[in-house]
Amino acid sequence: MRLTKTSLRQQLLLWLLLPQLVFCLAGAALFLSITLHYADNAIDKRLIKSANAVSKLVQHQTQISPELNSKIIATIDSLDDLEIFSIHDNNQRLIAGRADLVMPQLYQPQSDPFFYYQKIDGQEYRVLMQSDVAQSNKIIQIAFNLHERDIYTRNIFLSTAIPLLLLIIITIFFVWWGIGRGLRPLAQLQSMMELRKPQDLSPLALQDAPRELNALSAALNHLLATTEASIDRQRRFIADAAHQLRTPLAGLKSQTELAMRENSPEGLRERLNMVHTSATRSIHLVNQLLTLARSEPGSQTSIPKVHMDLAKIIRDLTAELVPRALAARIDLGCDCFVQDAPLHGNSALLREMFINLVENAIKYIPRDGSVTVRLTEDEKNYIVDVEDNGPGIPDSDKDRVFERFYRREQTGNGCGLGMAIVREIAERHAGSVQLRDADPHGLIVHVVLPKTELNS
Repeated sequence: MRLTKTSLRQQLLLWLLLPQLVFCLAGAALFLSITLHYADNAIDKRLIKSANAVSKLVQHQTQISPELNSKIIATIDSLDDLEIFSIHDNNQRLIAGRADLVMPQLYQPQSDPFFYYQKIDGQEYRVLMQSDVAQSNKIIQIAFNLHERDIYTRNIFLSTAIPLLLLIIITIFFVWWGIGRGLRPLAQLQSMMELRKPQDLSPLALQDAPRELNALSAALNHLLATTEASIDRQRRFIADAAHQLRTPLAGLKSQTELAMRENSPEGLRERLNMVHTSATRSIHLVNQLLTLARSEPGSQTSIPKVHMDLAKIIRDLTAELVPRALAARIDLGCDCFVQDAPLHGNSALLREMFINLVENAIKYIPRDGSVTVRLTEDEKNYIVDVEDNGPGIPDSDKDRVFERFYRREQTGNGCGLGMAIVREIAERHAGSVQLRDADPHGLIVHVVLPKTELNS
């Protein structure tokens, strides 16, 4: 039975009242059956008693005289017109009584009572057939008119069914009223949601709501809070992006204006180099902003995750960055103590995270320094350490470097988003990132990523 298009009230009424109606009807049918059973037992006892009395009267009689017939009629108490009789000899010839009492074809002479039903003159009779009772050598049939029994049974049934029907009606009323009262908080919640403005993301407050609706309102409040946080992140991101893009774009515009006024080729080349540097910084900033936007929780549904090999990603990106490290006179190495590291995640974001870490190390440590990318594992996690032997970061700044647009040094072409991106990507993969001091000096970026079976 499909109930998807019906209301909750209709479904509750159906599943609450339908079983009660079925049980009431079944109870009425059972009550009627029991009533008929005990009525038939009483009738059978009366028929047996009448048959035994008639058998004693005709025990030694070969002929039924009018006087004997009168005694038989008086014996079976036919004055109330409830019983009729017939008497046959062993050859099934009628001796006395009603000729319309038929003998069943399957009947065999026996001493045990044999009961059956027969219609006579349009009325139902229950008939007792008994032979060889008290050695009478006669077949006696006593029939009881069931008309009175049916009236009696119907009266009993009606006397029970009418109060039961009233009880059902009262039950329907109270069930309807109770369901309406129970669904009232749901209607209140619906009204609150319909009247709420789209910009209103404040938590819902229900008065005296049942436990189930409190759980629903809690889920809605969580959804509203998540939506509000996502909108806040987007607003903050747009504001930060606008603020950070304003400076390089303004500088780019200024450099192009100066270049347009420049007359000498040398001065024009210098201005164009500055324009190229500003454009490069702007492109880097835009790319970092786009990466940060993709790694935020609100965009998680659009980030595909697949099974990959983290060890292969580490080896490949380290090899790709070797020319850049050589150009900066940095010794870049890779130690993978794990041959295969299956992981469920986004390969593009993970590459971006580790590229940011290695490029930051190459950018901020002195020449002739070294950077090592190390992959290890424990029982539950993969651990990636990017270690350098540079000056390191003071403890007071280790938390701040993860803030957006924070730069410890204002020189260089960094935009202050690298470590914020690293943290966002690590958290999107249920991981974590920490900054630790290297021995004897330097910095270790410690990244922990749960293994595939715990993260998929």
